Amino acid sequence: MSEQTPPSSPPASPGAAATAPPARSVDEIKRDPLVAAAVSRVDDAIVGAKEFAGEITLFADRDRIVDVCRAFKNDGFVYLVDLAAVDYSKYPGHTGPRFSVAYTLYSFQKNNRVRLRVWTADKEPVPSVTAVWKTANWHERETFDMFGIEFSGHPNLERILMWDGFNGFPLRKDFPVRGIDTGARIYPEVFPEGGGPKAGSTGKPANDVNVYKGEWKRYGTWPAAQIGGGGNGAKPAPAPKPAAAVAAAPLAPAAPKEDADV
Repeated sequence: MSEQTPPSSPPASPGAAATAPPARSVDEIKRDPLVAAAVSRVDDAIVGAKEFAGEITLFADRDRIVDVCRAFKNDGFVYLVDLAAVDYSKYPGHTGPRFSVAYTLYSFQKNNRVRLRVWTADKEPVPSVTAVWKTANWHERETFDMFGIEFSGHPNLERILMWDGFNGFPLRKDFPVRGIDTGARIYPEVFPEGGGPKAGSTGKPANDVNVYKGEWKRYGTWPAAQIGGGGNGAKPAPAPKPAAAVAAAPLAPAAPKEDADV
């Protein structure tokens, strides 16, 4: 049986191959109908724009972020979906400010979302947008807790996930991936008051313990935890009654027998 050559694919018609549309310029993105009305109110505060996967991101002047957010809320973006940050300190080739704060907005009327972003350096506060969206209160507290970014004008900027006095900010790129051993602050029955771990005291290899060498402070009082079993503060179970007391107890009357036909 002779070998047959598989039929070749028909030639593609001109223009059949899909080509990606050319990237739009910053001015073209700012004129997009989705954002044009809001941008027109604060155009001087929009310092950049980009588009990816069909979503628009606008970069705003950090000090004008409240005005920009209010302009978009007045244009129908009433839902602050998220407020988060990114640490670019170890991003290849990055030379700008260390942090970027991103605000994801959603419009129910337009059924679409827009992302606003600002750049900020370490210890440079970002104006709080809690006056625009009340839900920003907890978003900004979480961002402060995880990255150490401060939000000026926040009504109660304190940690929301970690406890007061926690050493470091867990989502910064320089925070140890394996975490830190916090010693007496969570293990007061193991370490002396105000003390931290010592090499080998945690059962881990000495080079696997991130010993905190700074000044320790006492935050509140913890109940003593139990290490290795034993008493844990729970009330002991009642002792069983003697057999004689059980025998002397009156018997409860027997329940009447039910009729089988019922």
